[in-house]
Amino acid sequence: MAVPVPRRAGNSAFDTATIDVVVPVYNEQRALPGCIQVLRDFLDSELLVEWRITVVDNASTDGTLEVAEALAEEIPELRVRHLDRKGRGLALRTAWGESDADVVVYMDVDLSTGLDALVPLVAPLINGHSDLAIGSRLAPGARTLRGPRRELISRCYNALIRFSHGARFSDAQCGFKAARTDVVKPLLEHIEDDAWFFDTELLLLAEHNGLRIHEVPVDWVEDVDSRVQVAKTAKDDIRGLVRVARAKAKGTATVPGLPRRPEPRSMHPEAVLGSRDAGLVWQVLSFAVIGGLSTLVTLLLYALLRNWWPPLVANLVALVATTLFNTEANRRFTFVGTKSPTGRAHFQGLIVFALYYLVTSGALLALDGLVESPSRTLEVVVLLVSSILGTAGRFVLFRTWVFKPAARRAG
Repeated sequence: MAVPVPRRAGNSAFDTATIDVVVPVYNEQRALPGCIQVLRDFLDSELLVEWRITVVDNASTDGTLEVAEALAEEIPELRVRHLDRKGRGLALRTAWGESDADVVVYMDVDLSTGLDALVPLVAPLINGHSDLAIGSRLAPGARTLRGPRRELISRCYNALIRFSHGARFSDAQCGFKAARTDVVKPLLEHIEDDAWFFDTELLLLAEHNGLRIHEVPVDWVEDVDSRVQVAKTAKDDIRGLVRVARAKAKGTATVPGLPRRPEPRSMHPEAVLGSRDAGLVWQVLSFAVIGGLSTLVTLLLYALLRNWWPPLVANLVALVATTLFNTEANRRFTFVGTKSPTGRAHFQGLIVFALYYLVTSGALLALDGLVESPSRTLEVVVLLVSSILGTAGRFVLFRTWVFKPAARRAG
């Protein structure tokens, strides 16, 4: 349990608050004693509330666990939790989920983030002004010392999050976060990742559910001994972004029991992304990818069928086959929150394709009737414009007619 330390007078929130600082570790037997001592001294002198430190050993193969347990015998405010498998997300899920403190904090054992940002991080959570707080290396006022490679990767990754999910937080992966325990525990039950994507998934779900995220600019120095496998982590992160986007589109990303604090309409993601939140962004991206794959399949299938059939027949069969593929792929991946029967969806998909075919073919026929002997370049331009308009029309019809939301369909 936490040991009381001097508190602020005259502020009931700070008088009664308790804070649990969680430090996940893996094979850190050398660095752990010094880091814990620095952290303890800082908390003892600067954090004027009840606090404790929880070291979570992630299946270390060296003497980290023994070192941590020895420190716990010397430091009354320190407790140790051991896990049999690795995963930063698993460590946080376990420690935060078991904590009885009012506010839970997470920081890396290397103390890459300056501790001066800790009080600004937890203060808005203690006084109830925010639900989660994150340190940001990209916010105005932050000072960061790291190599150009990691700087580029970090900025690209956070830009990808903003583009694909409409996120408004600036830095998803900084190892310096805090949350109100009563708010974060329901979120933990819906987070699937146990590794590095845990942070991003936590923030995306929090923002999707209308929670208030406070950002603190931090001073941060790169740990040259970092064990993060950048390529594998990036691949897993992209998969995670797709998974969360699908959950938003399906409606399973909504967490029941959370306090609803709607933001001003002009700032809410729905004001920018449409009535289905970031699900619209996912639908556009998925529709575009499936459309590109469908075009490739059409060309390959046409080239194969052309060995036996004349051009028009081969083209028609290839287009019909890929239209069925396109509709089924969009049913499974793009518009996953709908309950449209498969047979009806494919029938309506063929109707949508027929309209698309009429638009593109009609544009070429109109050009031929309006312009005598049009150039090949002009034909390509007209076909391109009509294809763009036809594709946009297909997306709208898919979204509002073929795969319209179940609630609206029932209504």
